[in-house]
Amino acid sequence: MLHKINHIGIAVHSLEEVLPLYRDTLCMPFHGTEEVSEQKVRVAMLGIGESTIELLEPTAPDSPIAKFLEKNGQGIHHIAYEVDDIMAAIACLKERGVRMIDDAPRNGAHGSLIAFIHPKSSCSVLTELCQCGHE
Repeated sequence: MLHKINHIGIAVHSLEEVLPLYRDTLCMPFHGTEEVSEQKVRVAMLGIGESTIELLEPTAPDSPIAKFLEKNGQGIHHIAYEVDDIMAAIACLKERGVRMIDDAPRNGAHGSLIAFIHPKSSCSVLTELCQCGHE
């Protein structure tokens, strides 16, 4: 069901302030920024091997990332695993008793479909399923 780690999401207060660390200091290839209005977030993607680091900056004070930052400060927000068929993966996990935040996929960055597993079903780790290139 899971193929690889697609990305690790890191919540930040400001892409402008944090991006130089990853892009310039750590020399990670920068793949651009994108606003995901549905999630009230701006993301910057940086390459690392077969995976990416997704920096997440809130665009509204009521966004999930803003709430995370208020409670926890900057840091790892989630880990995302790549799947071929997100609907089948959700159905399979639900059959196995996994609690989902998203019972149906929603739009994510870079044309992906995403769904989150509730942290109470994944050892307190916010876990994302990610189906790339659905468009």
